[in-house]
Amino acid sequence: MDTKSEKVYVAVGNDLQEGIGTLEWALRKWSGQTISIVIIHFNNNNKDFVYTPFGKLPASSVNDEKLRIFRMYEQEKTDKLLSKYIDFCAKVRTGVLKVEKTEEPIYKVIVGLISRLRVTKFVMGITLMKSQCWKTKSAISAAFYVHKNKPNFCESFIICGGELIFLGEGNEEGFVEDDQGLMVAKLRNKGSFKGWLGRVFTDSTAIHQSCVRDDSHCTSAAASMGIELSLNSHDRWENYAEEVENYLQWLSISEVGEEFHEEENGPAASQLSLEKELEKFQQASTKMNASDRIGAMRAKTEEARKMTEEKRKEVKIHVERQRRAERIISLCNRRVEELDARINEESTTQNDLKKDLEAAREYIYEVSSDIEETKSKLSSIMELQAELTRKLHSSSLAKFHAESQLQNAMAARTEMLLEIDELRRERDLLRRRVEFCREKEAIAAATASSNSLNYAYREFTADEIRVATDDFSERMRLKSGGVGTNVYRGRLNHTTVAIKLQDSLCRQSQEEFRTKMELLCKIRHPHLISMIGACTERRCIILEYMHNGSLQDILFFSSNSKSNRSRNRTLPWHARIRIAAEICSGLSFLHMAEPRSIVHGDLNPSKVLLDRHLVAKLAGFRLGRSSEESEKRSDAHAFGIIMLQLLTGRQGAGLVEEVTRAMKCGALIGVLDETTAREWPLELAEEFAGIALRCVDVGGKQRMETRRATVMRELEELKRKASDVKGWRGSQTTEGGLDQEDDRDVPSVFLCPILQEVMKNPHVAADGFSYEWEAIEEWLRTGHETSPMTNLRLNHKLLTPNHTLRSLIHDWLN
Repeated sequence: MDTKSEKVYVAVGNDLQEGIGTLEWALRKWSGQTISIVIIHFNNNNKDFVYTPFGKLPASSVNDEKLRIFRMYEQEKTDKLLSKYIDFCAKVRTGVLKVEKTEEPIYKVIVGLISRLRVTKFVMGITLMKSQCWKTKSAISAAFYVHKNKPNFCESFIICGGELIFLGEGNEEGFVEDDQGLMVAKLRNKGSFKGWLGRVFTDSTAIHQSCVRDDSHCTSAAASMGIELSLNSHDRWENYAEEVENYLQWLSISEVGEEFHEEENGPAASQLSLEKELEKFQQASTKMNASDRIGAMRAKTEEARKMTEEKRKEVKIHVERQRRAERIISLCNRRVEELDARINEESTTQNDLKKDLEAAREYIYEVSSDIEETKSKLSSIMELQAELTRKLHSSSLAKFHAESQLQNAMAARTEMLLEIDELRRERDLLRRRVEFCREKEAIAAATASSNSLNYAYREFTADEIRVATDDFSERMRLKSGGVGTNVYRGRLNHTTVAIKLQDSLCRQSQEEFRTKMELLCKIRHPHLISMIGACTERRCIILEYMHNGSLQDILFFSSNSKSNRSRNRTLPWHARIRIAAEICSGLSFLHMAEPRSIVHGDLNPSKVLLDRHLVAKLAGFRLGRSSEESEKRSDAHAFGIIMLQLLTGRQGAGLVEEVTRAMKCGALIGVLDETTAREWPLELAEEFAGIALRCVDVGGKQRMETRRATVMRELEELKRKASDVKGWRGSQTTEGGLDQEDDRDVPSVFLCPILQEVMKNPHVAADGFSYEWEAIEEWLRTGHETSPMTNLRLNHKLLTPNHTLRSLIHDWLN
């Protein structure tokens, strides 16, 4: 569970290196906790001045436009600096709080922010207080002010050089310690010569360190002012500063001892005590004998010797102090001389810059004069150009008038051409409509009226059949359809049809034949071959013509085949999946027929016919077969064999065992059809093979209705996946055969029989066919009472929306 992150406020300035060091310490300090960083940026840019290539100038000395540009430049620098800070803290949540310069001292601003924002964790670098724009107290005294006056709920951390330091107080002075407990600085309440002497070197060192941190700024400033900083000199003065600090500590210790010694053993007191002792000794010596006087003299002599030794030590101390003082005074004098030299150099540089500024101003004045002169010349040229333009315009009026007349003539010609094209299109449209009407009238004239209003078929005469087949010419024969039947190609009413002729040996009465025809014409499905009519006299059935022959012709082409259409044709892998789904749809329709289901009984690739768009339709099913469960399982087994043949392009015994072994060994790609093996997605091929093997396995306790629904659903899902993969690969290959007339694979069931276009709003008429609503509505409104397909009288003129077909068309289009 996520915990609320604690805010840590980090104060930074314009010193990038010091700011990064402070942020790095804060991130390292709370690396194991969930925190968010709030960067408090103090902008120490003085609004009363602008920083230019000529130095710092008052803001009032430049115009508003330049002042705005300088302010934008400073803002961009600040934004870049903040971006670097934020990027450095990229691993934690980071916010920014900007604080502009005010007249109030920075340490008071910080204390106010802590109280107002309820800051509990506050981190700042001690060099933030050393900015020249916050001249109220030194860095240490300002840090002590923040340390003393911050609220109790705030925990502050002072950073120096990327390390934590601690502030403390004692004996009327403050001191700074590092994390090891070592004192690194003192803060005296009253100034003294020693404090000033220490600051001479300490401040100089800090200034040099600041310049080293902001290398690019100091380098440019040094280049412009002619100042060269020596790293060896910096190291030398650092050593001198340490020496001075040691001297100050030693001096403070020695002063205390001297003061005490001078109070207790001053020169006057020692002289007075010595005189008194001598007087006492003289008075006592008069009363002593010689031996006592000698002992007393020896004691006094030893005391005098000790005093002499003490005086010698004092002299040595004074000599050492004098030597150290002379050394320190020498260093201070050298530092003062160096600073004076730098001040003189800066003054010289400033004078040079003033001269350069004056020269630049004179140059700007000269450039401005040249610009004014150029402007006057340009004005004269512009007047001359305007005069020439007017003359050119007046001289071009005649030409423009002629061009406008020419354009009008061209526009009239273009309109005439467009009108001609429109008339041509209308003429072509009228021609097509006339041809369509003539064809329908010819069909109506040649078709006999039927008494049956529902599911009727057209009766053709024997002469019509003989003429259509060129008297049953051998060249019109398609194939032998089976025992006692032959199939011919013919043309009736300007339409190519297939004529299935039964042998005369087949004993069947006319009544039985008509009954069979009436039953066949009732069976209509997009994937079952449609019956157009029949000839009772010759015992033949007229079926729709399938331009691409049978699946047998395409999958298992043999060199002695009579059909030239079967040569050099291959089915893409996605077309094979679609054909399997279409076969399953047609077979399911037969098995679910009411009131009695129909069994195909002879399902094989030769009974699967393909139209011009490679849409599969079943043919050769028999109406008289029993519809037992075993017969349906036989159809399912045959369908599984067809799926395996679609997958492998092979036929013959042992196909099921071969695919089963390949599936178990994970080597299905080795048994795929060689023409499409590289194109099959392996996952889809394995899923296709699994469905086929389940269909082949007719055993099991699962009912056929449940198995059929499951297989149909799986094939539709597999077809959808194949469409997605095909679209992803960007395949533009069409699936048509040699007789394709369209670049797209449009199923014929999606085409309107009247317009021959993909239907958008299909409606079912009384004849059982689906039409585009506008087309069939126009057909009925113009007075037609017969079917556009069969030319038989319609039982009624009601139109029913075919939602299923419209959904299929929508899915196919998408």
